[in-house]
Amino acid sequence: MENYTMEGRTYRYYGQEAPLYPFGYGLSYTTFRYRDLVLSPPVLPVCANLSVSVVLENTGLWDSEEVVQLYLRWEQSSVPVPRWQLVAFRRVAVLAGREAKLSFQVLAEQRAVWAQDWLLEPGTFTLFAGGQQPGQKTRAPSEVLSARLSVTGAARPLRGC
Repeated sequence: MENYTMEGRTYRYYGQEAPLYPFGYGLSYTTFRYRDLVLSPPVLPVCANLSVSVVLENTGLWDSEEVVQLYLRWEQSSVPVPRWQLVAFRRVAVLAGREAKLSFQVLAEQRAVWAQDWLLEPGTFTLFAGGQQPGQKTRAPSEVLSARLSVTGAARPLRGC
């Protein structure tokens, strides 16, 4: 094998074609609502980590669990990257009619791209939080919230941070 690119070989690089059973696929016995997605800070230096919080509310009649998923999308990159990349997830049990505020850390290394070395690049990113992948079509409704963040500074090797 001489071509090691992932384009066209895994659903993360298929373009607009959706996978049959994406990560987090499944049905729930209740409904959930996501709100108050907060990125802190929304503008961060190239080597900094990102703090994320989101509120998950069980709006249904039954106690249940939800797999909260965070995805990151590069708006522009110097090399090919996935459509979005899973950067965090957590299974959370929420009682009917209750809510939970969840906190996550997205490390700088999760924004690194491979360009003959792991490289952190400045630019605009979109972070998605929800019970499924962004744009996923399922029978069970699940919201996906999004927020933009800016990374400032000069591109630098990950090992230089």
